[in-house]
Amino acid sequence: MSGQSGPHDAVFRRVLGEPSNAASQLRAVLPPALVSRLDMQRLTRISGSFVDAELRWRHSDLLFTAPLDGRDAFLYVLVEHQSGTDPLMPFRMLRYMVRIWERYLTEHPDTTRLPVVIPLVVHHNRRPWTGPTDVADLLDLDPDATAIADEYLPRFRFILDDLAVVDEAALRSRPLTPPARVTLLLLKIAAGNAHLADDLRRWAGDLRAILDRTDGIDDFLALLTYIETVGEAPAEELHEVFAQLGPDAEEAYVTTADMLRAEGRTEGRTEGRAEGRAEGRAETLVQLLTLKFGPLPTDVLDAIRTASADQLHTWTARVLTATTINDVVDR
Repeated sequence: MSGQSGPHDAVFRRVLGEPSNAASQLRAVLPPALVSRLDMQRLTRISGSFVDAELRWRHSDLLFTAPLDGRDAFLYVLVEHQSGTDPLMPFRMLRYMVRIWERYLTEHPDTTRLPVVIPLVVHHNRRPWTGPTDVADLLDLDPDATAIADEYLPRFRFILDDLAVVDEAALRSRPLTPPARVTLLLLKIAAGNAHLADDLRRWAGDLRAILDRTDGIDDFLALLTYIETVGEAPAEELHEVFAQLGPDAEEAYVTTADMLRAEGRTEGRTEGRAEGRAEGRAETLVQLLTLKFGPLPTDVLDAIRTASADQLHTWTARVLTATTINDVVDR
């Protein structure tokens, strides 16, 4: 089951891992009084994951820091990929928060105060969240005992963004960046959707706005990869949608679709066709790099054309997160 969350995790980390996109989502779902005291202009992503290894197929997480009234504070965002509600989510979130504090104490051994950790769970599923959001609701006590022991019981509640109950009108009204809005939309509707092309036509403005942003091609390629990986819309219908957005959008779609189909065709082919596969992968890599960075230097083209199939596979996987050509191609 470890591969099930791969596409969800990739698009979530690529798009919501960008502080400007994350800040727009946090402003939209956190209590306004809290947002007013957070310096979102200084929101910074912190590396690492705090999720249990055996649960990484269903949970993806991101950690940010931003000053809260001038003090250190963390904002912890977890996306729940499972098809059903996790009844132990308050306990799991509390465990992950303790790990954040443990790392903070390791890095600040002389401190006697802990920074605030603000927890947010984003749930994407066709069915609404039905589980608890407070750890106190997990405690096995009858009501009389709870009332007596209340002051000694742990209190912890996470903020829930349940996309299952957020309709398209509500999502449009959120003050989100276009990449953040389309990512949440796709997490909500894309998986297994044979009518995804029709749905995306209503969001053409946001899709075009992503490409028009500085470095927007990175987010656009990540979203295309997610659409092709989890959706079930006919390729010709998706092609038509992106062609209507302009030649750059169409080229990005065709290149991404071809790359993913080539990856899917590699298994089960005879050894005699390996050279043809490598040539196709090299051409796809050239197209992706050109889309992202513009015309390629001669030495980069030479390196790609002489690379092994394994090198090409590695370099292609680096494209979405790379900021320079040197991040992709070893020369």
